[in-house]
Amino acid sequence: MESPLIDLERDGDVFVLRMRAGENRFNRSFIAAMNTALDEVEASEGSPGLVTTGEGKFYSNGLDLTWMTSDEGKANPEFIGSVLRLFARLLVFPLPTAAAMNGHAFAGGLMMALAHDHRVMRTDRGYCCLPEIDLGLPLHPGMTALIQSRLPKQGAHEAIVSGARYGAEQACAAGIVQDVGAEDEVVEKAIARVAPYTGKSRETMYALKAGLYPHVLEALGAGDLIPGL
Repeated sequence: MESPLIDLERDGDVFVLRMRAGENRFNRSFIAAMNTALDEVEASEGSPGLVTTGEGKFYSNGLDLTWMTSDEGKANPEFIGSVLRLFARLLVFPLPTAAAMNGHAFAGGLMMALAHDHRVMRTDRGYCCLPEIDLGLPLHPGMTALIQSRLPKQGAHEAIVSGARYGAEQACAAGIVQDVGAEDEVVEKAIARVAPYTGKSRETMYALKAGLYPHVLEALGAGDLIPGL
């Protein structure tokens, strides 16, 4: 798959999904393109892995607030629900996933990365941050639940309440990411993170992930993704 917003290529047993929309902010077109790419990965043969990354200095800066306050954005009141649904989909994706954070990952962009199984962050450029405290924006309960499910309790508190910007080494120490690397290493290291887990049962992986995070799925408004419900 290739589009103006997303490029998807398979590298052996791992798909690399490259976001190509500048700051990769979330609007209706971007979320639709992400879901189309994820559909293609899910429809593939075997049990591959998935790595997501961006281009240049941005992984993703989250919600497209300019679009959301436009006439089109105001005409789509269900939009936030589609963003939360994307987070939920990635959280329980039936294949191993890793975010190769090639640059800035702010707000919803960091939350999207947190929904992956693993995260690798670029050392020489870029910060990750939850800046809602400084923007005067409350977090949706589903967003808070996702952050709490991925970070140590005190680390989640500090990241949310302080709005601090974390460089790669600080993010690794805080448990936000699991590995760091130079710009030309992050995708390779992310692929190495998921490669050992390819070939496993999709059905079992999905059921186990959903079993780990039922409260997060409920908070994200995606309780229907919990098996048996």
